[in-house]
Amino acid sequence: MTQVDFSEVAHGSDRLRLALDAAQLITDDLGAPDQTFFKLSDDQGLIGFVGLQGAGPDRLLRSLVVLPGRRGHGYGRILVKRLEAVAAGSAQRLHLLTTGPASLFRALAYVEGDRSKAPADIAATAQFSSLCGPKATYLVKDIG
Repeated sequence: MTQVDFSEVAHGSDRLRLALDAAQLITDDLGAPDQTFFKLSDDQGLIGFVGLQGAGPDRLLRSLVVLPGRRGHGYGRILVKRLEAVAAGSAQRLHLLTTGPASLFRALAYVEGDRSKAPADIAATAQFSSLCGPKATYLVKDIG
């Protein structure tokens, strides 16, 4: 694996929106001021994206996507680990919702959460309250 670059993405990035659309991930709520997105790239180009939402001790990990031609090389794991490192300085827990397989997140120590006990800031996000739906798997990880 070559050296990778993990860096913040400008709000309104067309490449982010296109990658999320192609992966059939939610884009309806993109652009909120409390969202920060990051990209992973290397000398071959863009690898993928991941986002962080919120400002308190509980944050939402969102929109993890690895481009189709770059899958199967551990880049999803790298994206999550790098995001956790960024969040660890100010957050205590990361929360996420997924309608897809949760095995990557479980392998990274995310555990099933009780949606009825989610912190108010997390429960109030559009992803939690309406966009992901009640069948989405809710996972939490203590990073503090």
